[in-house]
Amino acid sequence: MAADTTRDLAPGLYLVATPIGNLEDITLRAIRVLKQADLIACEDTRQTQKLLNHYGITTRTTSYHEHNEASRAAELIRELEKGTRIVIVSDAGMPGVSDPGFRLAALAIERGVPVVPVPGPTAFLTALVASGLPAGSFSFRGFLPPKSGARRRELEKILNSDVTEIFYEAPHRIRETLTDVAEVLGPNRPVAIARELTKIHEEFIRGTARDAAQILNARGEIKGEITLLIGKAAGGHSSPPRTSIRERIEQIMRDEKLDEKAALKKAARERGTSKSEAYRELQKQK
Repeated sequence: MAADTTRDLAPGLYLVATPIGNLEDITLRAIRVLKQADLIACEDTRQTQKLLNHYGITTRTTSYHEHNEASRAAELIRELEKGTRIVIVSDAGMPGVSDPGFRLAALAIERGVPVVPVPGPTAFLTALVASGLPAGSFSFRGFLPPKSGARRRELEKILNSDVTEIFYEAPHRIRETLTDVAEVLGPNRPVAIARELTKIHEEFIRGTARDAAQILNARGEIKGEITLLIGKAAGGHSSPPRTSIRERIEQIMRDEKLDEKAALKKAARERGTSKSEAYRELQKQK
């Protein structure tokens, strides 16, 4: 069945979901909108062009990403106010979900420009339904902080969560993140890792934080987009099962071949405390 290209596309801003991996995961409506639009604003024009070429779409494109979002949004709003039909897409999935798009949509609404969502694939929902974790109630939190200290503080917020928590994570940080999950939330906290969703090498790793960490630590370089899902806490409230400062320093020295001074500095940074405060705590434990 071909997309209906006979219907006229009304002026406005269209938020169009694009495939997260497999190019076949796109709706007939999305193809029609992409074809009939006057302009497609892309997070990466080169990435989007692969999709457009696949479906024979010749609509003009322009870049719209986190580095030019502020200035480009104003330009696009001026075009929208003239009645231009503009589509915004991210590299994959729904624009505005941990990707550029929110600023332009909010500004369009403020100016009275019609904003039309065109639904389709979203990585965190795709991962959730196949994770094996409860999907009746969940929380999507976007990307975890890249630095361990801030990341651990963010994880402490979900220590007693009674819903499935979902994050996006970079492949080069997933090992460190799982270490933090195991130490902050406990090694037996259920997790699921979805990697390369809908692509040839799609993979799910399901089990405890400890099990998942062991699986990934046994591998070489980890590639691909990753969605991390963390199951709800086992009933009741508890205190963070955080290792002592002494145990953490010894672990860092052993795993990363650092001396005590460097390990102390890293452990303090992870905990969000000063080096002197961490040192005093260490002296109490010796």
